[in-house]
Amino acid sequence: MSPPPGLRGDPPVRKPFSLFVPILAGATLRDRAIACIGALIGICATGLLSSFVFGSDPVLPFIVAPIGASAVLLFAVPASPLAQPWSIIGGNTISALVGIAVGQFVSDPMLAIGLAVALAIAAMSLTRCLHPPGGAAALTAVIGGPAVAAAGYGFAFVPVCLNSAVLVALGLFFHRFSSHSYPHVPAVAPANTHGTGDLPPPVRVGFRAEDIEGALADLGETFDIDPQDLDRLLRRIELRSLLRTQTDFSCADIMSRDVISVGTIADAEEACSLLLSHGVRTLPVIDSSGRLAGTVGLRELARRTGPVEDLMTRAVISTPTAPAVSLMEKLADGTSHSVVIVDEDRRILGLVTQTDLLSAIPRMLARQPEET
Repeated sequence: MSPPPGLRGDPPVRKPFSLFVPILAGATLRDRAIACIGALIGICATGLLSSFVFGSDPVLPFIVAPIGASAVLLFAVPASPLAQPWSIIGGNTISALVGIAVGQFVSDPMLAIGLAVALAIAAMSLTRCLHPPGGAAALTAVIGGPAVAAAGYGFAFVPVCLNSAVLVALGLFFHRFSSHSYPHVPAVAPANTHGTGDLPPPVRVGFRAEDIEGALADLGETFDIDPQDLDRLLRRIELRSLLRTQTDFSCADIMSRDVISVGTIADAEEACSLLLSHGVRTLPVIDSSGRLAGTVGLRELARRTGPVEDLMTRAVISTPTAPAVSLMEKLADGTSHSVVIVDEDRRILGLVTQTDLLSAIPRMLARQPEET
């Protein structure tokens, strides 16, 4: 079987009008609508608040043009490393300072504008606040005219830094109500919860952080994504591929149905006795109406007394129709030993343990379709 296109060294096939197709991944119409609303609110409010500082004095602009480009990043791609608070505030301010300095020491305008942008990139890179609109801030500081020249280094702080800080503050508030978190926090790497030197289970097999770093070095390109986010994305792709190909077994097919549980009013001693007598590691906890309230295990019961309701933790749940393989991620996190299968009313239907899932894997692999 011949390898697919792209693995044979064939040049990529360009589709008609491909230059007009954006390459930004994950963008949806809803995201773009949110970005438009955010930019509308952000730019208007930034201009309004900044104009209060300047009053009616027309000597300096109350808002600078680079802030418009900053708003595009802040509201359209808030997860970008280039759109984070320090990138916006530091990138614009430091670049403006660089532009002012170049303008004062270099008299030739053509050389000055080139040096301003080039040195702004260097300064932003060294201070870890690379921000594309910073190049425009540096350029504005050079060619901004007599008003900017008269303001001197103060231009970098008012209006540039002030505009940037106000925009970031508005972005922080706006994204509390959007579907995106801001500032963006990269995915936390899996940790070993047992206090040993081993790698955590999810990363013992497959690619590792050094593989991602090596691949990025091999490609020789700079991508607008945090390496930890890239790691999370690749692992999510692996999981979705597995879910797509392994759909024969559902949670209902492999779950235990005679589930040992305990009530919320039971004490720790009774719960511990149930765990030991049945040889299980987790007990679902049910409330007075028979619905799942949480789970309790030996970890929670060790050297503790009182009602189970005060000791239980949040239950890891799934539905009977969910693919059994979808539980892999939940049962490999180092803390969860079982998943409670519930109906729409959170009534317990069954339980899937790590042993149940491991026992089903050989049958899943046996039914795996052959690649053609």
